[in-house]
Order: sequence, then structure tokens, then C-alpha cells
Amino acid sequence: MDARTFERELSRLRERAGAARGTPECFESTGCQNCSRCLFCTDCRDSHGCTYAVACVGCTFLTHARGCTACHKGTHLVDCTRCVDSRYLEACTDCADCTYCFGCVGLVGKEFHLLNQPYDRKTWFRLVAALRAERG
Repeated sequence: MDARTFERELSRLRERAGAARGTPECFESTGCQNCSRCLFCTDCRDSHGCTYAVACVGCTFLTHARGCTACHKGTHLVDCTRCVDSRYLEACTDCADCTYCFGCVGLVGKEFHLLNQPYDRKTWFRLVAALRAERG
């Protein structure tokens, strides 16, 4: 095989994959595009291995997530972007190995933070409940 043949075949494969945009091996997922091995997801795109995700894009191995983009290996994430291996985050960006963070950016290995500031557990839950109520 020469380089020209390789490039032509690679281009053909890419076009065919882009046209398929199916949901291979997904179960009980609706409105999803180009997802694979997702379970009980709704309106997700370009995601893999997610469960109970809604409106997530480019995510892998999330469970109980909503409105996330490019997040990986997390649970109970809401409106997060590029967060990895985290739990119970909301409106966070670029956080890794974090738990119970709200509106945080760039944190690693933190818990009970609001806008990158630490709080005790009780105060954190009180403040976040008030913010959620106001935000609707």
C-alpha cells in the first residue's frame, strides 16, 4: 500500500464514520448521537460508557450527569466542563479528583469548596442550597 492509497482509504473511513452517527451498543437511550455503550441516556452526543446522563457532550464513563462537556469518570456532575474523576460537582471547570464542589475552577483533590474557597460541610450545604434556590 502506498501513501496515496492509505490517505484515500482513511478519508473514506472517516466520512463513513461521520455519516453513521448512530448509537452502537446503547440501551434505552433516546435522542443521542454518536454515542456508544451508554445506558439510559438522553440527548447526549459523542459520549461513551455513560449511564443516566442528560445533554452531555464528549463525555466518558459518567453516571447521573447533566449538561456536562468533556468530563470523564465522574458521578453526579451538573453543568461541568473538563472535570475528571470527581463526584457531586456543579458548575465546575477543569477540576480533578474533587468531591462536593460548586462553581470551582482548576481544583485537584479538594472537597467542600465554593468558588475555590473551602467550607466546612454544614456551611457548604447551606450556602449551596441557597444558591440553587436563587439560580432556579
